[in-house]
Amino acid sequence: MTAHHDEPFRMHTPDLADLNQKLDRRAFFLRTASGLGALALGNLLSNTAQSAPMSEKTLESIRQQVAPKAKRVVYLFMAGGPSQFETFDYKPKLANMLGKGLPDSVRGGQRLTGMSANQANLPIAPSLYKFGQYGKSGAWVSELLPYTAQVVDELCIVKSLFTEQINHDPAITFFQTGHQLPGRPSIGSWVSYGLGSENQNLPAFIVLVSKNASKDQPLYARLWGNGFLPSEHQGVQFRSGKDPVLFLNNPEGYDGSDREKMLGYLTELNRMQNESWGDPEVNARISQYEMAFRMQTSVPEVMDTAGEPDEVFELYGPDSRDKGTYAANCLLARKLLEKDVRFVQLYHQGWDHHGSLPKGMANQCKQVDRATAGLIVDLKRRGMLEDTLVVWGGEFGRTVYSQGKLTASDYGRDHHPRCFTMWMAGAGVKAGFSYGQTDDFSYNIIKDPVHVHDFQATLLHLLGVDHEQLVYKYQGRRFRLTDVHGRVVNEILT
Repeated sequence: MTAHHDEPFRMHTPDLADLNQKLDRRAFFLRTASGLGALALGNLLSNTAQSAPMSEKTLESIRQQVAPKAKRVVYLFMAGGPSQFETFDYKPKLANMLGKGLPDSVRGGQRLTGMSANQANLPIAPSLYKFGQYGKSGAWVSELLPYTAQVVDELCIVKSLFTEQINHDPAITFFQTGHQLPGRPSIGSWVSYGLGSENQNLPAFIVLVSKNASKDQPLYARLWGNGFLPSEHQGVQFRSGKDPVLFLNNPEGYDGSDREKMLGYLTELNRMQNESWGDPEVNARISQYEMAFRMQTSVPEVMDTAGEPDEVFELYGPDSRDKGTYAANCLLARKLLEKDVRFVQLYHQGWDHHGSLPKGMANQCKQVDRATAGLIVDLKRRGMLEDTLVVWGGEFGRTVYSQGKLTASDYGRDHHPRCFTMWMAGAGVKAGFSYGQTDDFSYNIIKDPVHVHDFQATLLHLLGVDHEQLVYKYQGRRFRLTDVHGRVVNEILT
């Protein structure tokens, strides 16, 4: 570092007169701030230097490792843990076991949450809802999902997902980032970093959160954060209402040309800073400002669904006319995918049913069923399903036993991480196919287990990325979405 770089950050050296003065608290901090700032800045730059992104050549080689089947992903995340018993994992042998205790041989000493660990017994709660077989595949689907049942031949239903995380926050964080603790990049950020964007006027990773969902479990922006990846890869949340993207509109009194000039000057200042310090985050900041300027035109256009024909709103359901609902977000997701947004993630809360599960599941399924099926139909008829991967599922499943009071018409279910169901559809996955099997109590996997890291590896594989090669060096270690685990589940792929 040259001398002129050091000059602004030199410690203030007091003269003799200064030493004779009493140093009060404010004077102390004023005189030492620049020195402490220099030390902190040095440390930050040191960390940044270790976290430089891969070269374009390396990223290109990763993209060519596997021929991609999917160009884009829409991930419908059902936050809270939907019950597999009331959706896709039909267990008819439970019908005559109401109130009977879960056999010790089935539980096998597996840990319970603190919410049911102190129950005197673990009484079995058969589902109140009927199941039927649908489509040529004959897949079992609950009566709560009549619209999904109509598109079941498009689905690849995986009934043998499992995770080690038994509580919501670590479980959601694990699904979204590959680690149970906060701080890692989200799956959409990894995809953005590895593959970039096909639309220069919209972010590669966009997030939509339902306004009409029950807020039983919180969502945090870090779930779609970039972690230690450059900040232009973070998910951008689109909201319903006046300002779909916060702070995107021009300040009062500015017009487009004023804004463009201001951003031009700001870019020059950032470039000067980058030349002085070599901080990659400065380039990320420049990219974000430039993207924001382009989004001022592109976002209003893509957010406007008024031009959609009535039959499209009918397909997604009446809620699709109400911006911010799950149905409206599914319709918006289709528009974003049409614009070649790489990764669109919808979050729908409200699936955490520790009590009153029959009523709660009926409400939740009604909110998402028609629009989810509508999205699949809409993508297929536009020729987009063949290169779009659709994912539906939550962070874990629910227990066969009831948490709290059990009656013939009411029950709750606790968290169950050892087996649960999710499905995929579209690009590269077998349609009309069920994979994996659980025991008669949906408590243990007895065939073809799929870990969360396996799911993540498979998703990247479908996008043409080798999960073992997509890495980022940070603080001396090479990180990846699947950590040191994960296998591609080739059995579900075409």
